[in-house]
Amino acid sequence: MNKSVNLRLSVALSVLLMTPAYANDKIDRDTETPIPRVKNLYGFGVAVLPKTSGSDEFRTIALPIVNGNYGDKFYINALQAGVWLLDSDDKRLRFGLATQARFGWDADDGRLTRGMRDRDFTFDLGPAVRWQTDYGTFNAQWGIDIGGASHGQTVELQYIKSLYRGSEFKLNASVGATWNNSKFNNYYFGVGANETSPTRAAYTAGSGTEYRVGVNGAYAVSKDSYLLFGAFVTRLSDEQADSPIVETRMQPFAYLGYSIAY
Repeated sequence: MNKSVNLRLSVALSVLLMTPAYANDKIDRDTETPIPRVKNLYGFGVAVLPKTSGSDEFRTIALPIVNGNYGDKFYINALQAGVWLLDSDDKRLRFGLATQARFGWDADDGRLTRGMRDRDFTFDLGPAVRWQTDYGTFNAQWGIDIGGASHGQTVELQYIKSLYRGSEFKLNASVGATWNNSKFNNYYFGVGANETSPTRAAYTAGSGTEYRVGVNGAYAVSKDSYLLFGAFVTRLSDEQADSPIVETRMQPFAYLGYSIAY
């Protein structure tokens, strides 16, 4: 009888100790990431982006589209993935590590870059912070190129706000600013001494800040399938825009994908 009572008391105590952790969890799932979080989604899509840095022509590429959250610690959101290492009690303030993919380009694809060397695809890695408030979600990330392309660094600040929350349709808006150091800018926007031509002068790009605004949405096609879409535009920094390979300062990006929930 005493063993039974002790067992019940142990179970009750465990439940009481665990309950606050769940009760204090105030994560806003819709604005965890720029793409509204619905379920763990896996699919594919296409993206449209400038052919080269500052190009006014576009290329279309196929992309895997994944939006997943695993154990409330690990996450994948399109071209970004990360892990949370430290949380506040309500998980509205989180610290972790994040990695993000960065596209390169083929020099022969651009009118102003032909004859230059290609810029390589790479990954950034660094600490990340997320702070969720009653007015939206704030993100900050320090990224260091770990793929050996630019050897540069970036610091990104982002704000996410839910515009519409429905059972079938969700839409988020985001605004942000990214500071890129001189190594990053010079890799993607600089012109080396061996890349000059009669119409392309040598150029060394310093550090600068670019700005971005956009929307991301999710629409339920059926119970377990969704259309994911988004579009944003980036305004290049002065150091980027002054490059002789830049044709337009405003750089758009858009994607459309189909994902299935698991």
